[in-house]
Amino acid sequence: MTRPILISPSILSADFARLGEEVRAIDQAGCDWVHIDVMDGHFVPNITIGPNVVKALRPHTQKTFDVHLMISPVDQYLEAFVAAGSDIITVHPEAGPHIHRTVQHIKSLGVKAGVVLNPGTPAKMLDYLIDDVDLILVMSVNPGFGGQSFIENQLRKIEACRRMIDKSGRAIHLQVDGGIDFTTAPKAIAAGADVLVAGTATFRGGAPAYADNIRKLRGG
Repeated sequence: MTRPILISPSILSADFARLGEEVRAIDQAGCDWVHIDVMDGHFVPNITIGPNVVKALRPHTQKTFDVHLMISPVDQYLEAFVAAGSDIITVHPEAGPHIHRTVQHIKSLGVKAGVVLNPGTPAKMLDYLIDDVDLILVMSVNPGFGGQSFIENQLRKIEACRRMIDKSGRAIHLQVDGGIDFTTAPKAIAAGADVLVAGTATFRGGAPAYADNIRKLRGG
């Protein structure tokens, strides 16, 4: 089955001094979603942005804000990120004591809920979550920094997640993040991904190159 491939550029690789302009530029270049990496320096070894920045970026595009929370504890920040304009909130099972309750909480706030699998987190983690999630994110690098190399053995996990999604019969997006470029994107798509997060590969070459970069990532 041919699935539409969505591109969600990670603004972690954008020019932070011109973040609003960068978001408008990737919108005009044809991105589908905007991927926002939130890191707390505790759950992952890096610090990025908070809900105030998400709120400041919201007027710059109508595209889906795909917000990946790499923070722990995560539950107490969910309302703030929804209020800031998030459309999808994705969380790690390791970031709170009760992942099912966290997913329920996100959905109760009126947005879509995703679950992230780190490289060492098995697909089996989804066994009792698959009926509730809207998105599964397979990390093909360890979270925390952009520009890392794709971990090839995560392709098997992408394939396993695709089988689980197909078996569920539900419309669940399968997203891959980490080391996605013009070489690894086709591999992730062949394994079953339908949403690609790409930071460095999208923002390479500046705004004039964004449309061509997104087209190439999509397989065009």
